[in-house]
Amino acid sequence: MTAAAELKVLSQKLQKIPEGKFKEEDINVFLVTCQQCLEEEQLEVLQGIIKNEKNQVLMRHMGWNLIGPITQCMQKRGLRSERESDCLQMLHGLIQLCNPKEILLGILEQIDEAAGDQIGRITLPLLQPLQIVLLKLGNRKSYSVGLSLATLHSRISVLPVPYTTGQMQEDKHLLCQCCLALVQFAQPFINMVSQCTDLSKEPDMLEMRKELLTFCFSCLKSPLLNAQLNTLPEDEGDNPFRVFAKEIMGFLVSLGESLPKTFLRKGQSAETVDADGSVPEKQTYSAEALACLSYLLFVHYIGMDNFPFVFGPPFLVKSNIRHVSVLLQRTEESLLSKGLDLMEHSLLRVDNDGLTEDVLEVIAASQVLQDLVKVMTLCPIEHLRKKSLAMLQLVIDKFCVCGKYKLFRRLLKMSSHAGVEGYVIQNIKNQIDSALKNPQNRLFLGSRLTPLLHLALSLPEGAETDLLQTSDRIMASLNLFRYLVIKDVDNETGVWSELAKIEQDFLKPLHTALSMSRAHYESEIRRTNEKKKGPHSEKTLCTVTAGGSKLPDMTPDMQLQVLQSALFTFDLMESVLARVEELIEVKLKSASEEKIGSSKDV
Repeated sequence: MTAAAELKVLSQKLQKIPEGKFKEEDINVFLVTCQQCLEEEQLEVLQGIIKNEKNQVLMRHMGWNLIGPITQCMQKRGLRSERESDCLQMLHGLIQLCNPKEILLGILEQIDEAAGDQIGRITLPLLQPLQIVLLKLGNRKSYSVGLSLATLHSRISVLPVPYTTGQMQEDKHLLCQCCLALVQFAQPFINMVSQCTDLSKEPDMLEMRKELLTFCFSCLKSPLLNAQLNTLPEDEGDNPFRVFAKEIMGFLVSLGESLPKTFLRKGQSAETVDADGSVPEKQTYSAEALACLSYLLFVHYIGMDNFPFVFGPPFLVKSNIRHVSVLLQRTEESLLSKGLDLMEHSLLRVDNDGLTEDVLEVIAASQVLQDLVKVMTLCPIEHLRKKSLAMLQLVIDKFCVCGKYKLFRRLLKMSSHAGVEGYVIQNIKNQIDSALKNPQNRLFLGSRLTPLLHLALSLPEGAETDLLQTSDRIMASLNLFRYLVIKDVDNETGVWSELAKIEQDFLKPLHTALSMSRAHYESEIRRTNEKKKGPHSEKTLCTVTAGGSKLPDMTPDMQLQVLQSALFTFDLMESVLARVEELIEVKLKSASEEKIGSSKDV
């Protein structure tokens, strides 16, 4: 007897048993037979059993156990199968007959157990049945809605986020389709809350609002935080994540969430009671979700129609610093890119010299500067390194003179990268040049400049400084000193007053370091030349340490090139140093002659 025939006979037998009198053995046999029918693709037979009014008691008692086998059958046939509609009809039939809570748990179990490529294939077709079940639950459904949204989000959040347009169109893991389908799934529940006139009088609606807010902010954290949203204006409608982002921001507004107030929240659990009486769950407002919200608002202007522009540009910079910090502390390309974009869009709103120094007192400011330097120096992605350097210059340009002064001091003290320090020293030179041309700007002149000048004109480790590793900084310092000696005839910068200390802390240690470094590298060259004269010299591999870093093993000829390059760097430093000392000598001799001439006149 086939499974279909056996099922018909078995159902007729079970129809005669009163409700509550089913034996466990009968139930197990019935379920196994139903599963065999599905495996043999006898869907019409099982569909007929479910629809038969005589089987209502039977289905109501054990029908929810069929959700798993029906879902598996649907997956076996494929998401686009002709028979998918048959499976969905069976699920709808069970929804009408069975206890909604049992059906709810049965569907959520299938979604929760999905893994890998099956996540999207299982979730998508089950969304509509799940929504119908939730709508049948009556007035107290907030917990079930929250459980459903949490389960759905936990599964889609593990799916890889497509990055390129081609990957989005292919949608290999169905994440894009799931995101858009989730919008349709949540919409009825959003409407329920938004249409409620007084949430304080309806505890279940208040609780549902909390659950929906948690879901929205979870979506901001994942997948939107990692999603690529940069598309051409004409292609915006084709980017599913932009559509999803607009819908989520719209949901927040519909739920009565104030975007300006949310933007200003700190990235932590909100345990205080809101004005409307709601108490958001822990981690509803996570730092990552708030950073994503800020990015959507100020980079893509998504939700900006509901953001009254009452904040000035400098205030927005101060408020966005912590969001930028969250993004720049990550290592993923998409997040670093978002952090730099948010930084850029925040700063571009401010006029040059428009940021006051108190911005640097924001707790996150030092962290952002450190993170910016890390991206600039350690990030393996070239365009992000270049972008971070441009952002550093933009930060410098936007600060007022006092802000620039404090920023330079902070950067020189916190940075341990010669290239960054050299870049800062070059900017100090530019500010001094501006101050010499504009007498009203006195902060980069005289006694106020002195502490910054000694920071810039110094060797990090004195005579023991690794000159190759710090060559960018040393050359920038020498160029700054040369500029001061040439341009500052009247000692407006105080460089001549501080000459003795500069010679003691900078010039003399640099002479010593150059002599020691040159002797070391010339010795290495002699040793390498001796190796070349030995047998099998071409196959010999040498280990070289340059600039504090161990280089890959190389042949003697390759080693000689590296060593000669180091000597060239020392030659360049010595050349500039000699020129600076020559200019100093000329200046001091001229001053001495003027003094003697003046005394004779007297």
